[in-house]
Amino acid sequence: MKDEPVEKLQSHSEDMEDVVGQYGLNDELVEEIQTAIDENRADHIRELVADWHPADIADLIEQLKSKDRSTFLVMMDGELDADVYSDLDENVRDDLVEEMEPAEIAAFITELEVDDAVDVLEDLEEEEQREVLNEIPMEDRAALEEGLGYEEDSAGRLMQRDLIAVPEYWTIGQTIDYLRDTDDLPNEFYEIFVVDPRHFPIGTIPLDRAMRSKRDVFVRDIMDTEQKLIPVDMDQEEVAYLFQQYRLTSAAVINPSGMLIGVITVDDIVDVISEEAEEDLLLLAGVSEDDLFENILSTARTRFPWLLVNLFTATSASVAISMFDATMEAIIALAVLMPIVASMGGNAGTQTLTVAVRALATKELTSANMWRILGKEMFVAALNGSFFAITIGLIAWAWFGNPLIGMVIAIAMVTNILVAGTAGMLVPVTLDKLKIDPAVASSVFVTTTTDIIGFVAFLGLATFVLL
Repeated sequence: MKDEPVEKLQSHSEDMEDVVGQYGLNDELVEEIQTAIDENRADHIRELVADWHPADIADLIEQLKSKDRSTFLVMMDGELDADVYSDLDENVRDDLVEEMEPAEIAAFITELEVDDAVDVLEDLEEEEQREVLNEIPMEDRAALEEGLGYEEDSAGRLMQRDLIAVPEYWTIGQTIDYLRDTDDLPNEFYEIFVVDPRHFPIGTIPLDRAMRSKRDVFVRDIMDTEQKLIPVDMDQEEVAYLFQQYRLTSAAVINPSGMLIGVITVDDIVDVISEEAEEDLLLLAGVSEDDLFENILSTARTRFPWLLVNLFTATSASVAISMFDATMEAIIALAVLMPIVASMGGNAGTQTLTVAVRALATKELTSANMWRILGKEMFVAALNGSFFAITIGLIAWAWFGNPLIGMVIAIAMVTNILVAGTAGMLVPVTLDKLKIDPAVASSVFVTTTTDIIGFVAFLGLATFVLL
C-alpha cells in the first residue's frame, strides 16, 4: 500500500510526458510521414494529422523534402485549414503557390483573415495577383485591394476590418442583443468601440465590463474615453511599441480624417515583435532575410553584399598592420599576441552594440539618456578591460620572459576595449539619427573600428617601447 502513491506519481509523470509530446513535432513523426508519402499512403497521413494545429502542419511541410511538399498537399485532398498557409515560411509558401492555379489560391485566400490574405497576395507577380483577385467575390476583393494599397509593414496591412462599433446612446442591453443577432461578427474581439455619428472613435468598453453591467446602463456611462488610436500609415514597429508599452490587447485604427476603419489585435502584434526581433538579429549578422528555405543561388546572392563589405573593411585592417611590418619582423611575439587584442575588442564592441540596437528598437535609449548610458558603458569597459589587461599582461610576460611585452599588450587591450564600448554605443545611435536602421551596418563599422584601433594601438606602442 505504501508504494501506491509512488506508482500513481510515476503514472502521472508518464501521462504528463505524453501530453508534452503532443505539442510540436518530433523526428519520428516527420520520418513516419515522409515514409508514408514515399509509399503513397494518403489515408494514413490524413489520419495522423487530422487533429493537428495549423502551425504544426506548417512546420511539417517545411521539414519535408522540397519535392514532397506539393505531394503532401495533394494527399490531404483539400482538407488543410487555410491558416496553414499563413503559418508557412514565406519562401516555402511562395514555392507552393507558384504551382497552384489562380482559382486554387483564391480558394484558400478567401478563408484567411484579411491581413494574412494580403501577406500571401503581396508576394505574387502583379499579373498573377490580378488573376487571383478576379477569382475572389467582389465584397472580399475590395477589402484585399484596400489592404494591398497600404504601405508594407504599416498598420493598414496589420488591421482587421471586422470590428464591433456602437453609438454612445445605446444601452448595454441593446449592445448585447446586437451581438447576438448579428451573423458576421469578427471571429475574435476583446473590446467594443464606441463611435460618434461621424464614425469617429470616442471610447471603448472591455468585454468583461460589458458582460458585468446591467442591461439598462448606457454605453457612454461605462466607456473608457482614454484610448490609443493608431494612424493607418503608422509603421508596424511603432504599433508593436504601443502595444508593449501600454499593455494593449487591441487598438482602433483610424484614417487621416480620424474615422475608425479597423482594429489591430495582440495576436497580430506577437507576430510583428517576433519578425522585428528576427530581422534585427539577422541584420546584425549581415544576413538580409531569413533564407533557411531559400535555394542555394538566392541564399548566396543575399549574403554576398555584406561579405563584400566585410572584405574591404578587413583589408583596411590589414593595411594598418602592414604599416608595422618591420616591428613584427623584429619581434615575432607580436604576431602571436595580436589576434588576442583584436578579438577581445571585437567581442566587447558586439556586446555593447547588441544592447544599444535593442534599446533603440524599444525606445529605451534616447537623446535624453544617451550620454549617461554611454558613461556607464565606458566604466564597464574600463573595469573589464583592466581585469583582462592585467591577466593577459602577466601571461605574456611569463610566456615570452619580457615585462615590456606584457605592458604593451595590457595597455593596448584596455585602449581597444574602451574604444569598443564607445563605438558599440555611438555607431548605432549615429545611424539611427541618420534614419538608417542601426541593425544593418553597425556591426561592420564597430568591428572595423576595433580591429584598426587594436592593431594600431598594439603595434604602435610596441614600436615606441620595444624598438
